[in-house]
Amino acid sequence: MEQNRAVMVRIGELWLKSEPVKKQFMLALTRNIKAALETQNIEYSIEEYRGRILIFGDPEKIAPIISRIFGIVDVSICETTTNLPEDMAKTALKFAEKKLKPGMRFAVRARRQHISGYTSQELARMIADKIWKEIPDFVVDLDNPEYEIFVEAREYGGIVYDERIPGQGGLPLGTAGRAVALLSAGIDSPVAAWLMMRRGVVMAGVFADGGKWAGPATRELAMDNARILSTWCPGRGFPLWIANIEPFFDAMTHSCDRHYTCLYCKRFMIRVADGIAAKNRMEAIVTGENLGQVASQTLQNMGVITSSVKTTILRPLLTYDKEETIIIARRIGTYHESPGDTGCLAVPQKPATRSSPDLISSEESKISMDELVNAAVESAEFWIAKDGEIFQKIITPDSP
Repeated sequence: MEQNRAVMVRIGELWLKSEPVKKQFMLALTRNIKAALETQNIEYSIEEYRGRILIFGDPEKIAPIISRIFGIVDVSICETTTNLPEDMAKTALKFAEKKLKPGMRFAVRARRQHISGYTSQELARMIADKIWKEIPDFVVDLDNPEYEIFVEAREYGGIVYDERIPGQGGLPLGTAGRAVALLSAGIDSPVAAWLMMRRGVVMAGVFADGGKWAGPATRELAMDNARILSTWCPGRGFPLWIANIEPFFDAMTHSCDRHYTCLYCKRFMIRVADGIAAKNRMEAIVTGENLGQVASQTLQNMGVITSSVKTTILRPLLTYDKEETIIIARRIGTYHESPGDTGCLAVPQKPATRSSPDLISSEESKISMDELVNAAVESAEFWIAKDGEIFQKIITPDSP
């Protein structure tokens, strides 16, 4: 491995998997890395080793892109060299000359793997001695350094770096199945979808468009959420179905007890998502529900919602405080400072916090629920968000 600048990728829990699963996950990770770089037309080459991936090219362009890939703990812009102590020390000095000043608290973090002839402690000491000769008067502080240099001696060569850029962690996208999220214009649902993507689930969205019953900014914001989520799966489309549920609102508000409006609505949307999931071989439905946040999200009412379908419903935000969700939304880009009018005109003044499946089923029997669900599923618009852009795709009988 010749000396060169590169981006080093460090992975975490993938190494806890069995060898066959680990191999599968690493294939998915490298595939996602390649897709992300090729989408940006970046030239690169990859070398994969046990526990490390090295990407050669333009490190300043590559590092921020790779740090967004799920399954990566952190990335570092590094220099590769031989695993001879003198070569690693010479490279470490190049880093130190740019940032280490006399009087600074400093530490060398050295480790080795399958290398004999010196220990990790001896390697760190040799490198520190080399730097001291050129930049004296720094203070060795292993507990609270102001500046650190990391050196890894491995059988295939040496790696030197001085920064670890946090990654997203989780599992590589595409290793944990496929699911559909009830995607709204709000804060919670896109965060819930992102968290599932972080655990390797390939996600799609279903937006229930309330038409005249919803605020005028609702549809546009939901589509923007899908667009932003697509930037977290570069090179891979994020499908979005937009289902017209205005006829359901018309029928429900005319015939059913309005105290339970939010329950009818959520059960209806879940059924629409279930129909779309079944048609597209998706294994679960994801929602942004949070225990106790609103009337429909009491423990009892969530049970009533869950009973509306047989498909697994996942609620990754179930125990999150709202502020925790907002922090994630800001970080991933789905938080809108001035969202506009996204209100729902059907929400009752005093929504019910308790219900039962029998009561809700009795109320729903007053309208043609199955017909309304089927109509919403069959007439849903199909959109694709990809790499930050979104466009509608017209489905015809001859479509592939």
